Amino acid sequence: MANPSSWALGVAATAIGVALSYTQWLAPKVEAEVPAAATASRAAAPRGPTTLAVAADYRGHYIVHPTIDNYRVKMMVDTGASIVALTADDARALGIKPDRQGRRMMLNTANGAVAATSTMLREIRLGEIIVRNVEAVVMPPGALSMSLLGNSFLGKLQGYEVQTGRMVLRG
Repeated sequence: MANPSSWALGVAATAIGVALSYTQWLAPKVEAEVPAAATASRAAAPRGPTTLAVAADYRGHYIVHPTIDNYRVKMMVDTGASIVALTADDARALGIKPDRQGRRMMLNTANGAVAATSTMLREIRLGEIIVRNVEAVVMPPGALSMSLLGNSFLGKLQGYEVQTGRMVLRG
């Protein structure tokens, strides 16, 4: 590889490929038992916040597999990314055609400025957490080795925190 950024992307892609997923899914908190008379009203009552815990892989990355518009995508949670970023391959699988949809925009990344295309994702489901109308960008081929779940998704959650090698998302 000719330059350090190409070498770094190659190393990152290899490491991410090896570190598939140590994702730990936790079910929503179980409600306390309710007397039989209250069962009918419980079905109509809104559920409390949904919590999902994700274990870090050996490099400290949080890899998740959300469903975007009914298509499962492997993504890395990136709290430093201001927006959800899709690889060109993931966008193609989702039926997003960046040349016909969205507007072109320049993004400043760790590897320099990159031209991307904006899009809107109808829905991202991560376990029991559902977020609708999420801003995203489609990156050019080769710009990302894996799609990123950024703050345009994370900012719509009730919150998230990192504690002892795991990230807890509250939907």
